[in-house]
Amino acid sequence: MVTLACDQVIQELITPATGVDCVSLSGNYCVDKKPAAVNAQEGRGKRIFAEVELSESVLREALKTTAADLSEVQYRKNLLGSAAAGSMGMNAHYANMVAAFFVATGQDIAQVSEGAIGVTCIEPRPEDSVYVSIFMPDVPLGAVGGGTGLQTQEDALSLMNVSPDSDDPGTAVMRLTEILGATVLAGELSLMSALSSHHLASAHRELGRQSIPTQNGKSNGNGMPGPTS
Repeated sequence: MVTLACDQVIQELITPATGVDCVSLSGNYCVDKKPAAVNAQEGRGKRIFAEVELSESVLREALKTTAADLSEVQYRKNLLGSAAAGSMGMNAHYANMVAAFFVATGQDIAQVSEGAIGVTCIEPRPEDSVYVSIFMPDVPLGAVGGGTGLQTQEDALSLMNVSPDSDDPGTAVMRLTEILGATVLAGELSLMSALSSHHLASAHRELGRQSIPTQNGKSNGNGMPGPTS
């Protein structure tokens, strides 16, 4: 919609008034579908901030970790590791949640490249509790148009009670934004907890790839079928 509007403005207003021909509708400073410092610094689309504070009992019983262990992984992985790699995203795996969410809700999947930029913060608090936040400065989201009108995606939006209201524009996409923020926060906590408790590999073995029996009823042990004759 913005592309169509810009093209019309150029053709009917700017070119006739200035005599300057438009070389391209996009000069790449947008920066659309590409991770870029300008978008991380100035924002593009929605800016998402979500936070939670978890007690020691929740960390121990539900996430099988501690505030100290979570904070250590945060420092070593998300901060030092990301800095050493020159990463623009100091997080564990925003892209996993963003990609799944974008597909399910009819967003432009190519914009995961910028939507997954962000910073996770994990800080120990009194009584062995922990504060966790996520910040996403560049998340293009929409509740109308594009893939949101496809039947499966429309059903998914309906399940989340995301329905555009002409009398109150913007409320649907704001709700969608809030749900994505909560999703990314939960997913980030899940992986960071698994890493800090050394459960990631065993979880993948037991849950991520179920053993697939071969024709002789045996598995090759890595979740993939073995050779057959």
